[in-house]
Amino acid sequence: MEIVEKVPAKINLTLNVLNKRPDGFHEMRMVMTSIDLSDHLTFNERNDQQITLTSNAAFIPLNKKNIVYQAVRLLKERYEIQKGVDINIDKQIPVAAGLGGGSSDAAATLRGLNRLWELELTLEELALIGEQLGSDVPFCIYKKAAYATGRGEVIKLIHEIPQCWVILVKPPKGISSWTVFEELDLASLPHYNHDKMIEAINENNYEEMIRYAGNALEEISGKYRPDIKMIKGKMEKFGADVAIMSGTGPTVYGLTQQYSKAQRIVNGLKGFCREVYLVRTLK
Repeated sequence: MEIVEKVPAKINLTLNVLNKRPDGFHEMRMVMTSIDLSDHLTFNERNDQQITLTSNAAFIPLNKKNIVYQAVRLLKERYEIQKGVDINIDKQIPVAAGLGGGSSDAAATLRGLNRLWELELTLEELALIGEQLGSDVPFCIYKKAAYATGRGEVIKLIHEIPQCWVILVKPPKGISSWTVFEELDLASLPHYNHDKMIEAINENNYEEMIRYAGNALEEISGKYRPDIKMIKGKMEKFGADVAIMSGTGPTVYGLTQQYSKAQRIVNGLKGFCREVYLVRTLK
């Protein structure tokens, strides 16, 4: 049997950092949603114990360093699965981009193997397992809009966001999340009202949603990647209703509800960056 999982990227509508926790992580408050820029993972069962990974991307490891491999091992050991699996990763989401590509692949692996091996686990159970792989994995299990707390693993689903076009620009150089969090001066970080954001989303109010959007890590990441600020400015100049960095960056996204405006923004940005994407929010 062959199983295929669609693996959407995510963007942060709000991102706040509250404090550093005793476990070394930071306490987070984030509103996130999935978007229609997706990897695809294909699963085929093996009768032996081997785990094999293949991919169209030359720059990702195809061994135990890959989070997909780690997700397979986690399920195999937890449920004593005596079978292996061949997994093909069709990679479309940029890596080290703040779009949750690796976490989404891990989440899709848990969902796909749940079907392939007929484990009959609920999404809630898969999300709890996903916590062991990464802070964003529980959110990515659901593929819906959500409010995330804790280190990002405590998920409360919210209403889908107002439909709009998402213009994504990924600068050529990535950025390490570890680097960004190491440099945080918590007292100087801005704060974005996630309660107002959730209220706007629940009321399907696009204007209020963009009013309260923001990322507290944008300035820190911008010190390492000055093109973040440049791209943000270009997006706003070309007509985006709002332009924000996603996650720890360096990807910047802009929103608009008008397709003609979205096309104009994309055309304007292609002269500055090679990786420019136009997608929709995911329903």
